[in-house]
Amino acid sequence: MDTKKIGMFLKELRKQNNMTQEQIGEKLGVTNKTISRWETGNYMPPIECLKQLSDIYKISINEIISGKRLNEENYKMEAEENITVAFEQMESKKIKIDNFMIALFCIVTALAMTVIFLMSGIGYSSTTEKIKGIIVIILVVVMECISNSAIIAAALLRKDK
Repeated sequence: MDTKKIGMFLKELRKQNNMTQEQIGEKLGVTNKTISRWETGNYMPPIECLKQLSDIYKISINEIISGKRLNEENYKMEAEENITVAFEQMESKKIKIDNFMIALFCIVTALAMTVIFLMSGIGYSSTTEKIKGIIVIILVVVMECISNSAIIAAALLRKDK
């Protein structure tokens, strides 16, 4: 989706309807700054706002997402294109989240291993210090297991949706 094109179209529609950003914002329950961000193409309106905008401007969500008015001939073609692009963007975001979770898993594991390695190299002079060191190592391992289990659970829950 071309957010700049959509933003320019939203601005054009607002002006055609002789409305200010403040007036549109009031109708949608958002600030004029949010409307400005949409109109400059910095952000996309959420789906619930797209529905409200389509009602206000008396056009379809498909036309808003296309960034232009559509006739019957190109309406279906644009709808297909918009749906395809939306799904591609959702898939791209999922891949980014998956990659982030893998990286987080690796970092947590590496940090835990580093702490364990450093703790095992410390010379302990008394039995009490040895016990404290073992407790610290056990706590690090437990925290790593909990953290990585949470990361894996979150990844599995996302995949089920």
